Amino acid sequence: MPRKSPFHIELSPDESAELIRRATKYTLPYFEVVRAKMILMAADGMDNDQIAARLDTRREVVSQWRKRFFKERLAGLDERARPGRPRVFPPRAHG
Repeated sequence: MPRKSPFHIELSPDESAELIRRATKYTLPYFEVVRAKMILMAADGMDNDQIAARLDTRREVVSQWRKRFFKERLAGLDERARPGRPRVFPPRAHG
């Protein structure tokens, strides 16, 4: 049975314009485009299960981004520093 999200999304005109810009921009990283689409669909009244099916992802992922947007607005969709040691790439061979 689908669950109703407690995080109802209503967008300001500026937020809507920015999310549409992100969702339709092919030069942005894929994760930014998908996050924008998730929020636009949530604002259109779709539930997390519907959004997940449409974007071929898990409901938990949609739920996470809906909640972050609800609490932090556009800033919540940005990448955050990840815990742990930064990745280390091996040095290039000179030759």
